[in-house]
Amino acid sequence: GGGGGAGGGGGRGGENGGRAGGGGGAEGGGVGGGGGGGGCAAYAQCPDFNAAANAPAFTNPAKKSFQNFGNRILAGIYKPWHMVHDEIVQAGQSASVTAKFDYDAVLHKDLENEYVHAYLSGTGISGWQYLGKYKTNTDGKATVNVGNRGIGEYRIRFVVEGDLTAVDGFVSVVEAGRKAVLFDIDGTLTTSDFEAYADYVGVKTAQAYGYAVNMVNAYKDKGYQVIFLTARPYWVAKDAREWAAKVGIPAWHYRSNPYGDGPIPPNTQEHKTNYVKYLKNTVGLDIIRAYGNATTDIAAYADGGLPKAETYIIGTNAGKENTQAIYNDYTYHYSTVVVNTPRSSSCPL
Repeated sequence: GGGGGAGGGGGRGGENGGRAGGGGGAEGGGVGGGGGGGGCAAYAQCPDFNAAANAPAFTNPAKKSFQNFGNRILAGIYKPWHMVHDEIVQAGQSASVTAKFDYDAVLHKDLENEYVHAYLSGTGISGWQYLGKYKTNTDGKATVNVGNRGIGEYRIRFVVEGDLTAVDGFVSVVEAGRKAVLFDIDGTLTTSDFEAYADYVGVKTAQAYGYAVNMVNAYKDKGYQVIFLTARPYWVAKDAREWAAKVGIPAWHYRSNPYGDGPIPPNTQEHKTNYVKYLKNTVGLDIIRAYGNATTDIAAYADGGLPKAETYIIGTNAGKENTQAIYNDYTYHYSTVVVNTPRSSSCPL
């Protein structure tokens, strides 16, 4: 989806942190030097989706009073709207994950200076590994270093000590050269371009284009790393994950815009360009194909070094600037292009 337009949606300030962001410090321990991990399923190069998708049984930490009386009132009145910024790193790199804790879908009142507990499950880990106790900062954020993990897929869970509300995010550790497919969401996988109009009310019930879900899952089943890159502000993440679960596609890797000062981030193209470059140059992904619908997608993918021959654009901008056009929905594209795309060479059977 692209920028432009006006309209509803409430924003909030203060979420301007970048990839790892600033966050609360560890309290009484933490992850230390990392460890864990191991190979992914049968091949180190295959995305180990099942390890993170199927969360093991979980036992909450002991519930304790909030540090601040005002936060007890906050949590008692409003629904939690916490989120986690997914991270993806190359094997050998340490990963830091930032979670954001706030309440209410519109007000987004930060949970400041409160304790949260962090846990990790996934590839090579039996059950849940405790990462430590952390304190949120004045933006309601806490950052956890999960250490240097083995190639694989991981689920990280944060639990607020004061009310035991929880939120999950994901960490992917890949080898250099891992083949991936990148998707925008709004107006690309969904028929409505919520980004363009800054109206995110219907995100979790959005209608998917015909064969969009089949397309995403086909790439996953062929062994490609699936990346969702959106210009949505960070606070839409909760609904976005619910939508993914509802339609039946992976909930990660999901990268939204950390901007939070309003419903329309002003830096859509820059945000996407920078993240494509990060995925290619730092993580080392080989992005073999990218999907979008907006002129900002076209520009960001090109500036990030993705070829126009493998940039597929749906909607009113289909085929612009020498991109590959998709008309109406993905039925024809799925049957002619996706089905005939070979299995990822990173993930042989």
